[in-house]
Amino acid sequence: MEGQLHRVDVTVLPAGWRSVPSEVAGNWSPTLSPDGRHMAYISDRGGVPAVWVQPVGSELAFRVDTGPEPVSAVRWSSGGGWLACQIAPGGAPRQEIWLIRPDGSDLHQIAGFGTDTADNMRWLPGRPQLALTENLTTALVIDVVTGDRRVVARGDLLSLLDMDPAGRFALLRHGPRGARQVILKDLSNGTEKPLTRGEQAVFSPGGGCVYALSQDGEFPALLRIAGDAVEVLAATVPTRSLADRAGAAALPPPPTAAGTDLSASRFPEVVAPTLGEVEDFVVTADGRTAAVLFNVRGGESEVALIDLDHDGDRVPAVISPLPGPVAGGLAWSFDGSVLGFTAEGPGQPHGVWVWSRGSVQAVSAQPAGPDAVRPTLERFPAHDGLALTGWLFRPSGPGPHPTVIWLHGGPEAQERPGHGPLFQALVARGIAVFAANVRGSSGFGRSFVDADNLGLRYGAIEDVRSCVEHLRGCGVAGRVGVMGRSYGGYLTLAALTSFPELFDVGIDVCGMSNFMTFYECTEPWIAAAAVSKYGDPVLDAALLRDLSPIHRIDRLRAPLMVVHGENDSNVPVIEAEQVVTALAERGHPHRYLLFPGEGHELLHRSSRAEYLTATIEWLERYLLP
Repeated sequence: MEGQLHRVDVTVLPAGWRSVPSEVAGNWSPTLSPDGRHMAYISDRGGVPAVWVQPVGSELAFRVDTGPEPVSAVRWSSGGGWLACQIAPGGAPRQEIWLIRPDGSDLHQIAGFGTDTADNMRWLPGRPQLALTENLTTALVIDVVTGDRRVVARGDLLSLLDMDPAGRFALLRHGPRGARQVILKDLSNGTEKPLTRGEQAVFSPGGGCVYALSQDGEFPALLRIAGDAVEVLAATVPTRSLADRAGAAALPPPPTAAGTDLSASRFPEVVAPTLGEVEDFVVTADGRTAAVLFNVRGGESEVALIDLDHDGDRVPAVISPLPGPVAGGLAWSFDGSVLGFTAEGPGQPHGVWVWSRGSVQAVSAQPAGPDAVRPTLERFPAHDGLALTGWLFRPSGPGPHPTVIWLHGGPEAQERPGHGPLFQALVARGIAVFAANVRGSSGFGRSFVDADNLGLRYGAIEDVRSCVEHLRGCGVAGRVGVMGRSYGGYLTLAALTSFPELFDVGIDVCGMSNFMTFYECTEPWIAAAAVSKYGDPVLDAALLRDLSPIHRIDRLRAPLMVVHGENDSNVPVIEAEQVVTALAERGHPHRYLLFPGEGHELLHRSSRAEYLTATIEWLERYLLP
């Protein structure tokens, strides 16, 4: 009983604070104390992502010591007594969940033991209970006072989203990538009812209805579901209608070069994306207000507040202007008085901010660098007429410029006008960067996301050639290199071996080279979820072999640098080793940069600094005269 009393969910704050170092750092995963007066967040200002607690409105901060391993996410309990921390041992995709007091005491692990992985953690409002999922197979609720672990559901590709206050119903997410369903499960009899296609849903405070981000249509929509009644609260809207409807000042257009017209009329043959997607939402614990994140103008953000109390036409209140063009990480304080979020932009690292009583205030953020290059949004047709976009970071002076095409991961991610130290460093050296959104990217509707599934992947590879042709055709690009990370690394290898004559240099960062060895060696839950996107390793073996760049490595002409984390179990290091071995056997110019102690992402700032230096040197060697 004494141990249980010690673990009561009441706020305990640190006794001492210190000034935050002035070095530029990224801050993310904001979470607020119940009264909104303090924020916990992740920062890499000390070299490794760690938890920091900071009073809102103060420059003092306190590092909460969870040990030497990188922290990937943090959540503050609704009673204030606990921080739930998601930790990545060795930087690998496997995650552990630990609890710690906000003052740094009573650190202990509660999930992700041994070889298990745990994620998707959510505090159940008003209760000392943490919902989470292990191995994408086991949905759990853990009482942090008693230590009891309740298994809510088991199954393949399963995640627990929320539990109703009475503990009778659970919201589950089930299915592979691109085909996930939100399920309402009655825990008393085990019956399940599909609610909508999607990945995000929560109960209302009383449990009488469900708020869900539905992906049933071409564009996402925020729904309120009560029994068989469905109400649309927010849907995809014209780019500027939010600010117009709210009577707020319109957000500024995306930064452009002088005289540049980004309207669709510039490319009359292309139907350019003109709609924004509902990207995320959070509801206050009292159920009265929803904060909704919109993805607009090809990758910028808008945040709007919606009154859930009254029926009828809900006019959103837009938070304007945002402190950076790209926002995320929405999080309410338990009392609903303060909204936390992140914001970033070109030359402006991720910062954490709060909105309260109509005003926005920085908690820990750095301003954009005065010399930062702001990108322009390019729109152009692919080989088959599909509209493509990308963000162009262009050096001063007339072109053509040596140019690097950057390909993001996912492939369901999206390239956005955020913080990119590599892009800024290359542009400062006279190298243009085109951050492309080829088919398969998010932010442009469900059809675009699904346009590279299975055998349609050949179209995504062709999109890379379309990017080169567009950049050379409009006078931007001279010599061209291509690089990307994760799926973008795969697409880099595929483009280099499909169109070897187009490229002067390449960099593959933790990309797949052989789908068969990827399926054999990746984590089982990652493999299971990937089948809907890439193909089945047995049923689609011929397709996967033909799409694997390792089988065309003889066609490679460009010098290639290969970068990988030694502990990567998402895209295992064997994917890099196959390429490096093949290049060494052929005497092909290459470099292999392997990072011990890193996984699928380079989480240590020292590793990212080494990667940045090596990347710049490699590209300068082959792109600049």
